[in-house]
Amino acid sequence: MTEVTDDQQVTGQLMAGKRGLVLGIANDHSIAYGIARALHGAGAELALTYQGDSFLKRVEPLAQSLDCQLLMPCDVSDPDSLDALFAAIAERWGSLDFLVHAIAYSDRAELSGRYVDTTRENFVQTLSISCFSFTDLARRAAALMPNGGAMVTLSFLGAHRVMPSYNVMGVAKAALETSVRYLAEDLGKDNVRINAISAGPMRTLAGAVIADGRYVHKYAGEHAPLRDALDLDAIGNSGLYLLSDLSSAVTGEVMNVDNGFSVIGIPRPGGD
Repeated sequence: MTEVTDDQQVTGQLMAGKRGLVLGIANDHSIAYGIARALHGAGAELALTYQGDSFLKRVEPLAQSLDCQLLMPCDVSDPDSLDALFAAIAERWGSLDFLVHAIAYSDRAELSGRYVDTTRENFVQTLSISCFSFTDLARRAAALMPNGGAMVTLSFLGAHRVMPSYNVMGVAKAALETSVRYLAEDLGKDNVRINAISAGPMRTLAGAVIADGRYVHKYAGEHAPLRDALDLDAIGNSGLYLLSDLSSAVTGEVMNVDNGFSVIGIPRPGGD
């Protein structure tokens, strides 16, 4: 069992009796792990996924710390893999209450340089894995939510503003945010809520792929209205809110959890 933090004591058993699937944990710095940790602390039962044996070695001990009883391989680009995942969930639980989608991919070499030089192959792959996978998962998950539920995906400010070395991923995140709105309308009549978290720059495995990630992280830390470093607990608690009944009337939204960085146009001279 993991140690219970003060924040977890506050949330109590907010998610007691609820079960959900979390995709995208790579290590203990992953945003998906921060959300999973908050959900677990609030009493939720979790199913986790991994892609490949190399990630299994990292994810397995984290799954144990979260008392996860269902850890499955998953490749979101392979329909058979998705079929097997949801068949296992249906057999084990019969239904789902929530889904966390924290998956994105693009060729690292094409995140540097100019967006105009993006290849067709990488454009299609990036949009498929980083955007369409959420729609594909949402359709399957919603079929296991007869009493309603909630889903959350992850975006970034690069969906709205040009960010260094983000390129085609910014286009994918813009498409993902639009998908959130359309999915919210499609599934709202079934009492399934769809939202996104746009997290500020953080030192994650995904962020390490971005060539100018350290520069962006430093710049955001110096100019965001809240100067404190953004941590996994802040993101995790926001995910918990969006997946719990506390946000029962919230859907189709993109919540900025970035210490206010997204509201800044031109920082004040001197950064004060």
